[in-house]
Amino acid sequence: MSTNKNLLEAKDVNVAFGGLRALSKVDIAVGHHEVVGLIGPNGAGKTTMFNTICGIVKPDSGTFAFDGNPSPWPATDQLSSIGIARTLQGVGLFPELTVTENVMLGAHKFARTGLLSASFGVNSRDERQLRDRAHFALERVYAASLADVRAGSLSYPDSKRVAIARALVSHPKLLLLDEPAGGLGAQDIEWLNRLISDLSGEMSILIVEHHMDVVMSVCDRIYVLNFGEVISSGTPDHVRNDPAVITAYLGADAK
Repeated sequence: MSTNKNLLEAKDVNVAFGGLRALSKVDIAVGHHEVVGLIGPNGAGKTTMFNTICGIVKPDSGTFAFDGNPSPWPATDQLSSIGIARTLQGVGLFPELTVTENVMLGAHKFARTGLLSASFGVNSRDERQLRDRAHFALERVYAASLADVRAGSLSYPDSKRVAIARALVSHPKLLLLDEPAGGLGAQDIEWLNRLISDLSGEMSILIVEHHMDVVMSVCDRIYVLNFGEVISSGTPDHVRNDPAVITAYLGADAK
């Protein structure tokens, strides 16, 4: 393990779309085995920051370091190889494929042959290994019984579980969760909180989430964005009681 206290460091990040400043001098750090939340009102810049880390948005300026190693901002196809995986806000499963096949697609860095050929049986050894990895990931999210189900027939909560399994199958050092509690009921949110707590023993986690109960329950630290700037950061208790946050996001009765 790196001796650097932070796994991820993104510093002085600036992003503009045309004349609109989406991010301004944003600093984000995630420590080893730390759960960090990224919150803020709609349009605050949360998704832009997430997408910058994931290579979808190219920043105008800013520095990136991962596991103690400064480097150029990664492209999306480099994330898995350096140890980053993410879920999508809209789940993003392939409806005609089985649950196992969807999860296997997240394990492509382990395949010695091409992704699609390995996933669908051209190389039988790769396929067996990827299936084993997929089943283990599904067990982690208590979805092994869904292995042979077509993804298009899943309930929304089960789709969320499978999407997390697809991210976990690459054995990331950093897991990025994009609104994992969105659309879930109380029972599924309770399960999600337990899963995040368990996973933090193996990896770091960065969460963008609107569900404040989840953020306050599972996060070690929280960054609050508003109009593209970090207006507060610290422990859940600190953020919960910060007047700037109460005004900008949580509401006057959030205490």
